[in-house]
Amino acid sequence: MSETKHATKPFDIEGMPPGIPYIVGNEAAERFSFYGMRTILVVFMTKYLMDSDGQLDVVDEAKAKEWFHLFVSAAYFFPLLGAIVADWFWGKYRTIMFLSIVYCFGHLALAMDETRTGLLIGLILISIGTGAIKPCVSAHVGDQFGKRNKHLISRVFGWFYVAINLGAVVSSWLTPILLNEEKFYEIFGESLKGVSWISPGPALAFGVPGVLMAIATVVFWMGRKKFVHIPARGKEFLKESFTGDGLGVILRLLPLYACIAIFWCVFDQTGSAWVLQATHMDRNLFGMEWLESQLQLINPAMILILVPVFAYLIYPYLERRFGITALGKISVGLFLAVLSWCLSSWIEMRIDAGETPNIIWQVFSYAILTASEVMVSITCLEFSYMQAPNSMKSVIMSIYLLSVTAGNLVTAGVNRFIQNEDGTSKLPGADYYWFFTGLMFMAAIASIFVAKTYKGKTYIQDEDAPTAHEVEMEADAEGTEH
Repeated sequence: MSETKHATKPFDIEGMPPGIPYIVGNEAAERFSFYGMRTILVVFMTKYLMDSDGQLDVVDEAKAKEWFHLFVSAAYFFPLLGAIVADWFWGKYRTIMFLSIVYCFGHLALAMDETRTGLLIGLILISIGTGAIKPCVSAHVGDQFGKRNKHLISRVFGWFYVAINLGAVVSSWLTPILLNEEKFYEIFGESLKGVSWISPGPALAFGVPGVLMAIATVVFWMGRKKFVHIPARGKEFLKESFTGDGLGVILRLLPLYACIAIFWCVFDQTGSAWVLQATHMDRNLFGMEWLESQLQLINPAMILILVPVFAYLIYPYLERRFGITALGKISVGLFLAVLSWCLSSWIEMRIDAGETPNIIWQVFSYAILTASEVMVSITCLEFSYMQAPNSMKSVIMSIYLLSVTAGNLVTAGVNRFIQNEDGTSKLPGADYYWFFTGLMFMAAIASIFVAKTYKGKTYIQDEDAPTAHEVEMEADAEGTEH
């Protein structure tokens, strides 16, 4: 896997880089594995967790939410480790390959051990694996482009996001079925009851995502000769990253990432609070009964529709009509998240009154939140890459991902704080949802001031870095173009 045998700077071409299909294919399989296990995690902890004697050892809803968000926060903390390893020692390609193997062992632990020990080991390994490769994969995408084809970066980041959500759609539908015995035989037929190696439950539900992670690793390895391998910079990257221009970039981006952290604080509760909310709703929709954890597929399914709609219709209109910048898109997206949580809070108010609202209302919440995600997450991913000096692409990506860690730590901390000793909550029912709605509203307001005051530069791998004499608002202009 020596990088010296491969191209170390972008190919001088106008079209799509040859390694892109392997990266996109790898991402689709990897995201299937991650979202598959993530989709069923809260249900597994509250309904299937066992002790060493084979007896149920489940946790309550508040504890499950706390553990879920601690895991997600860890998964988005380790990108910093991955960035340091990639830029200091191994380079992005080898970091992705080696940590993907760790990732596979995490899935294996979950599939083989249904106790709290297996859960702990599995989640630690998965958080290290998925976290450490995150900034490397997204930066590796951008590294494939040079001056002549940089106009294609935005399109590829869109494809990248489509690949993520295509994998998530399939896994969010399939994995809950693999966990639930009744639903499994209803979908796949009673004849499978005689097949010993296909038995629904945690082993199968966690094992299938593990197989997809192994496939993702193989697909990425197959593209090794097609990739541009940007070499590690050694210890010099620390000096470049955290002094001078590098430090300035980080300091300019931190206020933006603080706002984004609150977005992830509410967004990632689709895997915890919204799953638990769905258990109290009428889940009959489109002629079928949905499992509470399956509803999470609505988000990635809508992503597949909304990404091209925004890219080819909404953004061109907003740019022509209002001259909206990248940071402007992010602010609008944050306000959409507020609207989504207003609706989820109203749903919970109806549940508190003894009513059983249909899940179509949660579908509407997902639709609004998905539009928010398109405007916030995709835009911020590309914006972060373009703002990062060439020597610290992975570092900036990892710092961006730390906003996810921060947001999930807020959620985990709130859920720990509101637990009373008698099992009740300081924020019961709809109060819990309105609290996070208010928090999201304050972050959206703050993002307006960030957008108005931000000044930055853009960097592409084989272009000379901008000088201090260039227009400092170039970043916003680039955000509009891309």
